Amino acid sequence: MANVMLLYRLKPGVTRDQFETWVRETDYPAMRGLKRVASYVNHRAERLLIGEGAPSVDYVEVFDIPDLDGFVGEDMPGAVVQEIMGAFMGFADAPEFLVVKPVE
Repeated sequence: MANVMLLYRLKPGVTRDQFETWVRETDYPAMRGLKRVASYVNHRAERLLIGEGAPSVDYVEVFDIPDLDGFVGEDMPGAVVQEIMGAFMGFADAPEFLVVKPVE
């Protein structure tokens, strides 16, 4: 299983309410409906646990994708992901897409 994380800030002018409504109503149903996505949760960065100031990102998305090669090869170029990604890029400022693996 692969884990994918997205880290990003919202673009200037995009409100949390606008973005989170889109996540709940559009993004979650579409991405969670893909057979290769075992789970997907979007997390709002609220505050730092240690230290002063604001978090470096506004949101962190976490995906569990059992078949990453299939996801990249078939789902990513497909209509569902392309539509979601097009809308997402209107909200997110310079997202970082990471494939991560637990340290064992």
